[in-house]
Amino acid sequence: MTPRPIIIDTDPGQDDAVALLLALACEDALDVLGVTAVAGNVPLRLTARNARIVRELAGRLEVPVYAGAEKPLLRAPVSAEAVHGATGLDGPALPEPSLPLAEGHAVDFIVATLRAYRPGAVTLATLGPLTNIALAFAKAPDVIARVRELVMMGGAWSEGGNITPCAEFNIYADPHAAAAVFASGVPITVLPLDVTHRALTTRARLERLRGLGNRAGVVVAEMLAFYERFDVAKYGSDGAPLHDPCVIAWLLAPGLFDGREVNVEVETASPLTLGMTVVDWWGVSGRAPNARFIRQIDAEGFYALLSERLARLP
Repeated sequence: MTPRPIIIDTDPGQDDAVALLLALACEDALDVLGVTAVAGNVPLRLTARNARIVRELAGRLEVPVYAGAEKPLLRAPVSAEAVHGATGLDGPALPEPSLPLAEGHAVDFIVATLRAYRPGAVTLATLGPLTNIALAFAKAPDVIARVRELVMMGGAWSEGGNITPCAEFNIYADPHAAAAVFASGVPITVLPLDVTHRALTTRARLERLRGLGNRAGVVVAEMLAFYERFDVAKYGSDGAPLHDPCVIAWLLAPGLFDGREVNVEVETASPLTLGMTVVDWWGVSGRAPNARFIRQIDAEGFYALLSERLARLP
C-alpha cells in the first residue's frame, strides 16, 4: 500500500511529541512530507525547537521542519507551561537539535505542498492551534479543495473544556482560526476531549512503553510521567489523557474509533464561552454537518498500536 502523504502541524508539547514519534515510526503507512510548528503549548521558538528534537529522536532527519505563526490571528497569545513545563518537553534530558529549521515559512510550505500534489492526496494532521492552517487557506483559497482531509485534535462536547469550563486548549488558543477552518468546507475529522479523556496514561501503559527496549520508549515514558502529573492532580484520574496521538492513530487504524457527522461552530465573541465548540450532536440546529466528530475509542487497542509502532524507533 502506498503511504498516505501528510503534513503535521503541531505545537510540541509532550503529547504532540508522542504523536510525531508515532507518525515518524510508520513510514509504511504515512509519508510525512513536513512538520510545521505553530505557537501554542509554548512559544514558537520552543515548538520549532521541540519538533526538531523529536525528529532527531526518531532518526528521521530527512523530514523538514518549518516555523509558522508566532501568535494567534486576533486574540492575545496563551500557552500551557503549567502542563508541559517551561520547555514544552520537560521530563527527560534531551539534547538540543543538531539540524536547523527548513528555510521559508510554514504557511508557504503548506500552500506549495498542497499545490504540488494532486487534489485529494495530502492530509493535514493538526495537533495544535489552527493558525497556520487558517492563514494558508486565507492566502491561497484554491488549496482548500486540494486537501484530502484535515484530522485535528481539538474541541469537546460532553467533556466541557480543559482550559476554561467550556473550551479545549487548541481551539481556545486561536478560536478565530478554528472558526475559519470549520467554515472552509474542508473535510474535517475531530478528535476531541470526548475521545482523549478515554485514553489515559495508566501506570501499566507507561511501563509497557518504558520496556520497549529502545531509547524512544524510555523518552516517551519519561515525558508522559512528567506530563501526567498535572491531569492526575486536576482530575484525580489514574493518568493523563493522551490527546494528540489519537490523530495519528485515526490515520493508522480508524476502526479503533467511532463518531458521527455533525455541525461544529466555534464561539469567537463571548468572553464567557470563547473557544467553545458548539457541537450539534442531535441535529437540532438545522445547520449542515461540517465535521466527523469522534467520541469513542478502543483505549487498549490504541495503546497496543502505540507500543507496537514506537518499538520500531531507535
